Parts: sequence; structure tokens; C-alpha cells
Amino acid sequence: MKSLEEILEYTSQLAFDLEFRHARDWKAEDPTRVLIGYLPIYFPREIVHAMNGLAVGIMGAGDRIQIIKGDAYYQSYICHMPRGIIELALNGNLDNFDGFIFPSICDVIRNLSGMFQILGKGKFVKYLDYPQNFLSHVGGEFYRAELMHVIQEIEKLNGVKLSPEKLNQSIRLYNRNRKLIEEIYTIRQDYPWRLSAVDLYHLLRAGLTLPVEMHNELLETVLIHIQEDIGEEMDKIKVVVSGAFCEQPPVGLIKTIEIAGCYIVDDDFMLGSRWIEGDVDDTSDDPVGALVDAYLSQSTFSSAVYDIENPKSQRLLELVRRRKADGIIFAAPSFCDPALLDRPTLQNACEEAGIRYISFQYHENTGQFKVIQEQVGAFSDSIKLWEDMPLEAS
Repeated sequence: MKSLEEILEYTSQLAFDLEFRHARDWKAEDPTRVLIGYLPIYFPREIVHAMNGLAVGIMGAGDRIQIIKGDAYYQSYICHMPRGIIELALNGNLDNFDGFIFPSICDVIRNLSGMFQILGKGKFVKYLDYPQNFLSHVGGEFYRAELMHVIQEIEKLNGVKLSPEKLNQSIRLYNRNRKLIEEIYTIRQDYPWRLSAVDLYHLLRAGLTLPVEMHNELLETVLIHIQEDIGEEMDKIKVVVSGAFCEQPPVGLIKTIEIAGCYIVDDDFMLGSRWIEGDVDDTSDDPVGALVDAYLSQSTFSSAVYDIENPKSQRLLELVRRRKADGIIFAAPSFCDPALLDRPTLQNACEEAGIRYISFQYHENTGQFKVIQEQVGAFSDSIKLWEDMPLEAS
């Protein structure tokens, strides 16, 4: 599988394989292998990999299945993603998983972990509570205890003990994975037409169902291809998309943004794959501690994280400037409390900095994008027409 077209076709199919066939087949090859499903946003997959397991991202059902049973489990005023995940669980799509990790994002995800426990899904269900205190002797110790609990649960499943050598090797592989992804984003910063935002989305989402070694090979090959002068530049503005870090936007929505005249040069769609900025120490005698330290000091920004000492508004503006973007699109799922509570603060920061933005809401199975296309198209045209005019005047 060497051509770019072959890789993109493969990853587009793998990204939305809601039966997780590849992961299921991988597990069947060795009786000591385990599958651990995790929900958005971030989970340190290294610890599962080092224990002969595969951490598989469960990102919702999107618009690929009809939600019937899932609607009966949730009230109307919460986001759509948990409904799709309950539907997958009740339909048997997740039966091959040995355990499930529910990282702390919001109360909805906390409640979803309880539903999995009631339904008896997996041999263990863990609500992974991330620290909001970033002092090493407070939040760091708390986070270490949470990770050690996960490690103990996996060891109960397959009897594999975690060794520093294996964990350092896993950290090394995921360091490579994050570096390759960042290199692809860096090339797209200047040449976004070489790899569409949809193709990039499929590439990263497929990586949530593959062993990291295989995903690294795909990323390396794609990187080689997009270093060449391929594709054709079009008259589009460059934008950063913010707010879609948990419930994923429909692929049709990503396409609509690009069709309407935008190149997406950065986003938070697959934020968990890029959560740690830079390398985690892969030579430590205490690699679990290295993962803890990386979370405390190298995490990206997100509405799911308390940030009083490192405001996400400033970090977002820095990202826009670094990517040389023309504006920001705030796209958040309907009823997403973390994203929507942050939005006024982020928009105020944009206005103070003279950065143009638009905002809208979606849910993962949105089917009609005409209104959004018109809104984004008008946003793109206004920047092209009045890019040199002060924000107040335009």
C-alpha cells in the first residue's frame, strides 16, 4: 500500500468501521492480547500497548447508524455522542472489548460510564478522573494513582506485568506518532491543498483502531507524498476550527467548510492523538512518572481542562498566529457544556486581538449543511474582501 490514494481509501474505510474488525482480528491472533476502549478526549495509550493490549478510540457512531435504543437512555438536552455509543453497546459492536476507559470530560460521560457498568459491558469500566491541579505533589500524585488503577485492571485480564523497558519502548513509538502528525500539520500549514482536511481526519481517526507501529508506517508514507508538490492551490482562506474536541463533527460538515472556501490548517477534531506537545521522556526509570509529568506540563489546551494559570484563550490566539490563519471557526456540538461555556471568553479574546471568527453548533449525525455552507462562505468572502480593514470597520 504505497500510493497516497490507496492509503486514503484504506483509512477512510477503517475510520468508520463501527464493528472494529481490525482490532478484533488483531486480538484473535494472541490469547494474551486485550482490547481497551476509551472515549474522547485523551488517554495515555502507551500503558495499554506496553501490556500487550490495543487502546481503541470510541468516538461515537456519527451518522452511520440509526439511533433508536440510545435515545431511550438520555434526555433530549444533552449531546448526541453518548446515544450513539449506547446504541453500539446494545447492538453488540463493543462485545470484543475487555475494558472501557471513560476520561473525565463532563457529567454526561461520567453517567455513561455508570450505564456501561449497569449493562455489564467489559470486564472492567473505569471513569478516569484527570487532575485539575497541576502541582506534581497534588495533581501529579492523584493522576499516578488513577493510572496505576488502570494498569492493575489490565494485569488482571491477561497477567502481563508492566515493565519500565516495555513502557519506555511504547512511549518511544507514540512520541514518533505525535511527531509525524505534527509534521503533517506543519506541511499543511503552508500547503493545505496537498492533503484535504477530510483525508487528514480519516488518517488520524483510523489510527485509533490500529497498532501504533502500523499507524506510524501509514503516517510516514503520507508524509513522504505530501512533501512533493501535489494538488492545486485554490483561492481559499485559512482557518482554525475550535470546539469539536469530543463529539466529532460529521465528515460532511468538514467537507462543507472546505467547499465554502476555507482551508482548515488546524483543528481539535482528533485532539487526543495530539494532546501531549513534544516528546515524553522515553529513558526514565519511572516511565509512569514520565507520562504523569507530560500530562501536567505538556498538555495542549481544551475546554475540558481548568486553565486559570495558562489561559486557553491566549493559547488559541497563539495557534492562529503560528498557523498564519485568517480566522477561527467555533464549531461545537449542541449541548456541549465545556465548549459552549468557554465560547464567550474565546470570542472576546478574538475581538480584542482583531481576529475574525464565526460560530455555529452541530451534532454528530447532522445531515443538512446548507445553512452552515452559506455562513462559512460569507465568512470566507468577507475576509477576502476586507482582509486589510480593521475588524471594527468590516
